[in-house]
Amino acid sequence: MKNQNMPKRVFAPAAEDAAQAKKAISTPQTEHPAYKLAFQDEKFLLREDLRPVRFQLELLKPELLLDEAKIGSTFVMYGSARIPAPGVMSGHENPNVAKSLEAKSHYYDEARALAQTVSQVPPDADGTRQFVICSGGGPSIMEAANRGASDVGAESIGLNIVLPHEQAPNQYVTPGLSFQFHYFALRKMHFLLRARAVAVFPGGFGTFDEMFELLTLIQTGKIKAIPVILFGKSFWGRVVNFEALVEEGVISARDLDLIHLVETAEEAWAIVQKFYETR
Repeated sequence: MKNQNMPKRVFAPAAEDAAQAKKAISTPQTEHPAYKLAFQDEKFLLREDLRPVRFQLELLKPELLLDEAKIGSTFVMYGSARIPAPGVMSGHENPNVAKSLEAKSHYYDEARALAQTVSQVPPDADGTRQFVICSGGGPSIMEAANRGASDVGAESIGLNIVLPHEQAPNQYVTPGLSFQFHYFALRKMHFLLRARAVAVFPGGFGTFDEMFELLTLIQTGKIKAIPVILFGKSFWGRVVNFEALVEEGVISARDLDLIHLVETAEEAWAIVQKFYETR
């Protein structure tokens, strides 16, 4: 007997059985929800006690698709969803706040320029791609990141989250790499599982949340050090007094070495290159 005659599987694929199940003869038994295949029963999957299963699915789906896309590492870019692109009015009702947001619009250009540079890193010999741009998939700085990758014909990732207000991925996210999450915790994991550098632009609670969690993971040794680059010296100097944290004794002076303050894409990319050249 030749091995090539051996069947690869003997059970029908799940998709085949799922299609067959939909053709079931209508009877009181087959019409009852109890008869549905478990993975076709949305009401069952959304039960409170199925939360651990949903956690697993939300971790597994992006992981499998990113593996299949041969994405070895990412360059993550965090930042505000409110900073307008240059020449665009912020639309904020407070003129002083609007002026402040518009004054930060040059960071849109810096995020876009950095993404353009990063996205031109050649793939490995086996086709595995490194430093693939990854953003939260939304507008403003996130849009600039995905747009920069698109400018040079590169794919990029968007990790959206379901929110109470209507939203959609920005138009520059690669459709096949556009993911939506229900759980913030799982989205956070996917931001960092492949991250080998992170750029943080001026932003609000969400940006602070992601940045400080990352710094905590590095500080405590839960993950290896990676470049953490903060754009906007005046912004960060005003909203976070890092030196005061050292003076108060709640962090060590060496913890400040975890961050690099820059103003331009060129500075940021030079820091990343130096970081990996020295390793």
